[in-house]
Amino acid sequence: MDNRQAIGSWLSGPRAALEEAGAEFGYRGEQLGLPEDGPGSLARPGRRIGALAVDWTLCLLIAYGLITDGYGQSTGNWALLLFFVLSALTVGTVGFTPGKRLFGLRVVALGSGRVQPVRALVRSALLCLAVPALVWDRDGRGLHDRLARTVEVRI
Repeated sequence: MDNRQAIGSWLSGPRAALEEAGAEFGYRGEQLGLPEDGPGSLARPGRRIGALAVDWTLCLLIAYGLITDGYGQSTGNWALLLFFVLSALTVGTVGFTPGKRLFGLRVVALGSGRVQPVRALVRSALLCLAVPALVWDRDGRGLHDRLARTVEVRI
């Protein structure tokens, strides 16, 4: 192996190096029984982050305009509380938040498909902590989805 191959494998990451060595990973969501593309496939990070940004902005605007008097620490706290309530109620009933619907995403429970309210509460609480959402598995699911046994899919 020359220096260019060694540097190239380092730049492309450990997964690419293992794939070159013959390891078979499959596509994201294959272990969960999801299709590779189209409706029902695992949602990509860009769409999920976009939906999160829309939901957070909506909650921040509501907190700023209706609850607090100006922008301050209390506005952020109220926005977080509104985000928790919005996420728990909408995911627990219809399976998506306004941002997820706008980006064509839906949260489903593994196995049954419908998210029970308790799972929605657990998922929303962990999402509000932020750290579990930043820890991803091989399929791209956050720790909050793994613990709630849910997955975010495309509609």
